[in-house]
Amino acid sequence: MSERPQDMFREEASELLQGMEDALLEIENTPDDPDLINAIFRAAHTIKGTGGVFGYDHVQAFTHVAENVLDKVRDGDISVDSNLVALLLKCRDHIEQLVESAVNDEEKPVDDVMVNDAELLNGLRLYLEGDSTASSELSIADDPVEQLNSARYVEADNWHISLRFDAEVLQNGMDPLSFLRYLKKLGTLVSVSTLYDALPDMVDLDPELCYLGFELDMQTDADKEQIEQVFEFVAELAQIHILPPRANILRYAEMINSLPDDEQRIGEILLASGALTQRELNEALANQNADADSQKSLLGDALIEDNVVHKEIVDVALEKQSKAKARKASESRSLRVDADKLDKLINLVGELVISGATTNLQAQRLNDEQLLESTAQMSHLVEEIRDNALTLRMVQIGETFNRFQRVVRDVSKELGKNIKLEISGADTELDKTVVEKIGDPLMHLVRNSMDHGIESAAERLAAGKPEQGVLRLNAFHDSGSIVIEVSDDGKGLSKERILAKAMEKGLIESGQNLTDKEIYRLIFEAGFSTAEQVTSLSGRGVGMDVVRRNIEALRGAVDVDSTPGKGSTVSIRLPLTLAIIDGFLVGVGDASYVIPLDMVIECIELDDEDRQGGDLGYINLRGEILPYLRLRDAFNENHDYPARESIVVVQYGSQRAGFVVDELLGELQTVIKPIGKILQGVKGISGATILGTGDVAVILDVYNLVQRTTAVMGDVGKQAALKDASVTLH
Repeated sequence: MSERPQDMFREEASELLQGMEDALLEIENTPDDPDLINAIFRAAHTIKGTGGVFGYDHVQAFTHVAENVLDKVRDGDISVDSNLVALLLKCRDHIEQLVESAVNDEEKPVDDVMVNDAELLNGLRLYLEGDSTASSELSIADDPVEQLNSARYVEADNWHISLRFDAEVLQNGMDPLSFLRYLKKLGTLVSVSTLYDALPDMVDLDPELCYLGFELDMQTDADKEQIEQVFEFVAELAQIHILPPRANILRYAEMINSLPDDEQRIGEILLASGALTQRELNEALANQNADADSQKSLLGDALIEDNVVHKEIVDVALEKQSKAKARKASESRSLRVDADKLDKLINLVGELVISGATTNLQAQRLNDEQLLESTAQMSHLVEEIRDNALTLRMVQIGETFNRFQRVVRDVSKELGKNIKLEISGADTELDKTVVEKIGDPLMHLVRNSMDHGIESAAERLAAGKPEQGVLRLNAFHDSGSIVIEVSDDGKGLSKERILAKAMEKGLIESGQNLTDKEIYRLIFEAGFSTAEQVTSLSGRGVGMDVVRRNIEALRGAVDVDSTPGKGSTVSIRLPLTLAIIDGFLVGVGDASYVIPLDMVIECIELDDEDRQGGDLGYINLRGEILPYLRLRDAFNENHDYPARESIVVVQYGSQRAGFVVDELLGELQTVIKPIGKILQGVKGISGATILGTGDVAVILDVYNLVQRTTAVMGDVGKQAALKDASVTLH
């Protein structure tokens, strides 16, 4: 099903409004930046114009008033301050609501939207004139669309024809009055003004020459070309300007916007819409070439100055031309693709990877050299297709980060705090699906940092800190994952209060020895909150546990670090993609397991002496203690122990651990399949994949297993393990 033009307008409006919001947030710090002012104005102007083409009156009427204010800002009549920015941000949100209502075919927005509409219009009109009545009249007078809605204006709105005959027209057998009489066949001549400015003194008057000119107002249903045809035989002996009624502006604007988006010259656009005739275009181009250095060197300006085309129509044509150029430049770099189609492509690539693995396995069994060579080449191509297909879904996280500029501004004002947002790593890429699902967890973390983390200005000054608090969003790649950090320079977490609250809720027992990281992780437990009072933002004990669950659902992990008096950092570690990864296949008993290859550091053989350590143990790996976990025991594999076992050394973030396995089966492309409800509660499993043999292999949740392995490794355990490990493995 093809996308409706209205839906395309909503999508375009959403992009324009986001750009408008970004510019408004930035202009608060640089109020005199003309580029930002123009960007905000263009966004409002484009939405107003396109909304008018679709007949969305509420969108057009409101946006026009906002555009008037922005026009005065451009002219320097209104200065930018925080109050104006706050008002325009509210207007931006309101325009978004109006667009949504219009596209959903609602004849009139809901009552609360209309109430908001009236309040914002009053605020805008105060900036225009200081008097709402005067500014309302001003906006109607300036807007051709509003003029069309005024019956009084339309009644008096006529075609205007300006005629200046050459002196020799009579000598060539042409009677100027005959053209006026013929015009009556097309409509009604409302008024005729005869111009005598070229008439000489009586002594110099030549009766065979024409000295008169005419200005005509006419009502007719004919178009511009039909009127021009009346003067076809005298076109070379007269200067003829035909200006359509202003009531036709909207019709011409609609025709211009309905033209194909091919890049055209301004004259071609006006000609194709009917606002300009071929004769007028040829004449204007001839004058332009003859007087290239004059102020008429721009065709649009020349047409307006000669009263050939209304300025509003030229503006619409220029905007159409600008959008066509921008779209052409954009299309040369990118192509908009429906997300569902992209997901289907990724799924098909995944099935291709599985089929390729099956074909490769069959070739190995047949041991045919030519077939093996062909399958090897095919595997290489499939891998390239996979990598390129996955990059199609990779997007920069900067767009998600930038949306928090508005959140930080609004929430900091609500809390009465002075907070700025710093963004780094905005060009870091990750899967679009991950980006879409990380927005809500980030929102919780940002709000909590502003509400609980960063102190008030008075508290910061008393602590010797700058009055302005800093909230930072950072992203970077690390060990095949993407790490997103939300940090602040606030007061940090209080371990004592966290422990007291945890004991109160029965999460830990009195006297239980916990590391700092384990204490900080308690804030992610359900219902946990140390807030002294409930606010509109937080304090009810919901949010942080939701953050953890949402991130774990993405096969990710969340951790927190804090320094009292200096601030806190919440780190989210996520996979780059949720579709296809490179994996390392291992065997334990009759089962197969896949470890994400980016997390595999090395593989070593488990020494006979260290094999007696049970399901959890430690080895000395080149002078460093490495805790290990037997996957056989972790997943209750009851088969006999093999003669030899190996350790796969993995790293998740800064933590290292070893997984003891029976067999090392090598690398493979892994298509991630969701696990069923039966296995969703099993710790240590994040997904499944289908092997070339048709068997199912489990994808390990490395984070969960590493946490399980290292949790039992306290300082005492480290020292004992280092003392007892007599063999250094290489």
